[in-house]
Amino acid sequence: MEMLQRIQPNRQVTAFILVVLLSQARPEPVRYSVLEETESGSFVAHLSEDLGLGVGVLAARSARVVSDDDQQRLLLDRETGDLLLKEKLDREELCGPIETCVLHFQVLLEMPVQFFEGELSIQDINDHSPVFPTREMLLKIPENSQPGTIFPLKLAQDLDVGSNGLQKYTVSPNSHFHVLTRNHSEGKKYPDLVQDKALDREEQPEFSLTLMALDGGSPPRSGTVAVRVLIMDVNDNAPEFVHAPYEVQVLENSLIDSPVLTVLARDVDAGNFGRVSYGLFQASDEIKQTFSLNEVTGEIRLTKKLDFEQIKSYYLEIEATDGGGLSGKGAVVVEVVDVNDNAPELTVSSLTSSIPENAPETVVSIFRIRDRDSGDNGKMICSIPENLPFILKPTFKNFYTLVTECPLDRESRAEYNITITVTDMGTPRLKTQHNITVLVSDVNDNAPAFTQTSYTLFIPENNSPAMHIGSVSATDRDAGANAQITYSLLQPQDPSLPLDSLVSVNADNGHLFALRALDFEALQAFEFLVGATDRGSPALSSQALVRVQVLDANDNAPFVLYPLQNGSAPCTELVPRAAEPGYLVSKVVAVDSDSGQNAWLSYQLLKATEPGLFSVWAHNGEVRTARLLSERDAAKHRLLLLVKDNGEPPLSVSVTLHVLLVDGFSQPYLPLPEAVADTAQTDPLTVYLVVAVDSDSGQNAWLSYQLLKATEPGLFSVWAHNGEVRTARLLSERDAAKHRLLLLVKDNGEPPLSASVTLHVLLVDGFSQPYLPLPEVATEAAQTDPLTVYLVVALASVSTLFLFSVLAFVAVRLCRRGRAGLVGGCSVPEAHFPGHLVDVSGTGTLSQSYQYEVCLTGGSGSNEFKFLKPIIPNFPPRDTREEIEENAILRNNFGFS
Repeated sequence: MEMLQRIQPNRQVTAFILVVLLSQARPEPVRYSVLEETESGSFVAHLSEDLGLGVGVLAARSARVVSDDDQQRLLLDRETGDLLLKEKLDREELCGPIETCVLHFQVLLEMPVQFFEGELSIQDINDHSPVFPTREMLLKIPENSQPGTIFPLKLAQDLDVGSNGLQKYTVSPNSHFHVLTRNHSEGKKYPDLVQDKALDREEQPEFSLTLMALDGGSPPRSGTVAVRVLIMDVNDNAPEFVHAPYEVQVLENSLIDSPVLTVLARDVDAGNFGRVSYGLFQASDEIKQTFSLNEVTGEIRLTKKLDFEQIKSYYLEIEATDGGGLSGKGAVVVEVVDVNDNAPELTVSSLTSSIPENAPETVVSIFRIRDRDSGDNGKMICSIPENLPFILKPTFKNFYTLVTECPLDRESRAEYNITITVTDMGTPRLKTQHNITVLVSDVNDNAPAFTQTSYTLFIPENNSPAMHIGSVSATDRDAGANAQITYSLLQPQDPSLPLDSLVSVNADNGHLFALRALDFEALQAFEFLVGATDRGSPALSSQALVRVQVLDANDNAPFVLYPLQNGSAPCTELVPRAAEPGYLVSKVVAVDSDSGQNAWLSYQLLKATEPGLFSVWAHNGEVRTARLLSERDAAKHRLLLLVKDNGEPPLSVSVTLHVLLVDGFSQPYLPLPEAVADTAQTDPLTVYLVVAVDSDSGQNAWLSYQLLKATEPGLFSVWAHNGEVRTARLLSERDAAKHRLLLLVKDNGEPPLSASVTLHVLLVDGFSQPYLPLPEVATEAAQTDPLTVYLVVALASVSTLFLFSVLAFVAVRLCRRGRAGLVGGCSVPEAHFPGHLVDVSGTGTLSQSYQYEVCLTGGSGSNEFKFLKPIIPNFPPRDTREEIEENAILRNNFGFS
């Protein structure tokens, strides 16, 4: 603020001084001219000469040049007095559009103060080109404009003046326009564009021209501008479709709202006149429901599912309308392309659901197939599974017949589910399946079949009447009445078997019943046939064998065969006092009418006159001495033995055995009572009892005995259930002396197991020499027997003392005759009768072989036999070597089971 206050008084002083000085200035100014853009320092004028001042005055008087605008553009050389340009001068900058450009300046001299006024005229040069205000001019002309129409354009500016300024305009050559230069009252020149010929926007909607402005310089300068002439449209063209008609193929399985086609109509007009809208023209309801048309884009879309089988093509008329109301017509042909969208169809015309078995070729069904598609999509293949006894036969057009290929068997398969498959040839392939159920009706072509060819039933003896003993079962592969079975008993092969009184069968279920109580000892087993008959027509039947095994019950107590217990005089066993411990006194022989374990007997000594003197073997009934006999032992002994079976509950019988201790055997046989002799004339003789055991149990341990082979058939027989070997008839002199019996012991298992045993029987005339000599080959074995050793020693002693004891033996014999009336015994009848020596090869209850003297009562047909003591064998010289060998074989195989 202080600075401004200081400057303001200074300006007032300077102004005052200038006024004073100007009052002394020269009236006529000096005038100079210079071209613009002259370089700085250029000579303008010799100012001292023009002012009339001498050389050095300017310097002496401190001359200087002052401009009106305070801009120092001129420079005064005081020494030379020359006026120079201090800088380049630009006329357009200094004066602008004013054509005459003059710079006023003053020359100030001091001492005294003097002013000279001067003018510097700046001459224009052509240093500027015409310039248009824009780079491009846009001119819109309606296409219906007439030729000769003038369209003003924007003028160009040229900073130069005079002849260097803008002089005229030109336009680039063209066939429709030229330009005129028009002078304005202000001196400006304006360009006008003149139309030479009619315009057509559809032919050429736009023109690109170049407008040039030229000045008058030498050389002239120019400026250009692009003139873009837009021909404005007039609605003089209707829309036209690009294609006429449009053709398109659409798959019938196309989705709703899927595009079909986009139509395009073109209108060469522009703007609203060229804007086209689309619509359906006179469309039917079906087309309106099936297609939609976008008014703006011309896109056609589906609004409804297509079906080739109903409509194969559509014809659409499309109308295109522009903004001016003009319209054009187009057509669209939509061809529906068939796709495999219809599965084949099968229609059954006739069907037989039930077919009798064994029937020849039979028609099951007649049906028709069709496919609504076309081409390969409508071609079909019809088939059924290959593993069925049916075939398909084409008949007429698309009709097929399903027939049986061969006779059917209901028992193999009673029902068939047939799947008929119809497949078309389209892509992808579609198929239809139809199921047909065929029932095979039954024909009575199968006889009833038993579940077993034979049945084995077991029934305990003494059963209650009407007891259910088992069942037979038969099945019939047929059905219905053809499979209903009736059971019946068939007539037995053995007419003596009273089958009707033994068993009955339930006709409906095959249950078998025992009509009465069975007795194992009377009937061990029997067989019969059961028939099974169906109710078909004709009826078919079959039969099965039924074996009934009567199971033994322990209902029979043991029966003692020896010693006899018939109320007659008891039989007394004689035992020498010289007998060693283990001496065989007698053998209790008992049988049991039962079988199996019910017939397994055991022996027990219940009571004895002198306990500890005798013992009995539990399994074979042998009564032996338990110790050495002495003179102190009583002569008579009574043994009470118990024979017990192995049944449940066990049954038993007691037997009394009388034993007489004697000193020798000069008369070894006691007379047989007459009562016994009279009753034993015709009964069969029991030769031997074969006893076998089986380690199994139940029916697997039930044994049966059979005589397989004999030297003389018909002479001997064996009981099947207890193993007793007996004579079948009376013996005679014509019978051979030696007999060999081969017996088979078989169990009742499945499969049955068996063992064979050989029994040697020797027929002799009497027992004066009842024991056969041992062969030489058996001597070593006989020597190993302790009993034999004792007997040999005893024989030697007796032989040594024989001569000295004759009288003693005679006395003993007389004593024994006297005792016969007291103790009784088994005497040999006076009549001649044969005896038997028995030899067994096989397993049994005896551990070794023995020879026994058999005392027959009554004759060769006696049913009892007696075992006596073993004696020392004699070796008679009359036996040939062959007989000795045969006897050796018999002796080695001798024993009881």
